[in-house]
Amino acid sequence: MLKLCGFAGSNYHNKVKLALLEKGVPFEEELAWVGETDPAASPLGKVPYFKTEDGVMCESAVMLEYIEQKYPQNPLLPADPFAAAKVRELALFLDLHLELVARNLYPQAFFGGKVSDSVKEKVGAQLEKNIAAFAKLAKFSPFVAGDTLTLADCAAVTHFPLVSGATKLVYGKDFLADLPVRDYLKMMGERPHMQKVNADRKANMELMMARMKAKS
Repeated sequence: MLKLCGFAGSNYHNKVKLALLEKGVPFEEELAWVGETDPAASPLGKVPYFKTEDGVMCESAVMLEYIEQKYPQNPLLPADPFAAAKVRELALFLDLHLELVARNLYPQAFFGGKVSDSVKEKVGAQLEKNIAAFAKLAKFSPFVAGDTLTLADCAAVTHFPLVSGATKLVYGKDFLADLPVRDYLKMMGERPHMQKVNADRKANMELMMARMKAKS
């Protein structure tokens, strides 16, 4: 049985989890907190990672490619090579140029820390530039890459709330407000598999906060 290791409060864990659910791939979840991971499976100690019949692997983008090839049912990549590349382009943009940049704000936005003014200025400028570039690629018709759910949506639906929330809390404005993100998230939130992901995330976040409180 394929095992998805990580915790349901992680957007990258949920990116992979949603793909597995939408594809109908049987899997189990194994709870693994950051810092308590299998070093053979995740040398950097990050989540998520897979335990498979073939061995272990980490990095969510690689994991998505693996399940797409291993389990071809209910494909989340188009058959056409160019169309598939455009989906990968969007997914990479979402991971690297939106979420990873916004992640610099999370200590202040979500965890009671403080981000320096210089970091805020640098991150804000980078996000404005990157979101404008992403807007030129995304379609929202109704899915991010077009009329079909793809791997890009697995990234978008798990990253957008964090980018929106972090920018609102740190800058007082939602940097994604000019995109149809709110309607998109509403649409995606009506999908049964996304409802499961969100319910599990909420329960896990409560567990994580209690765990952090116990450690402090």
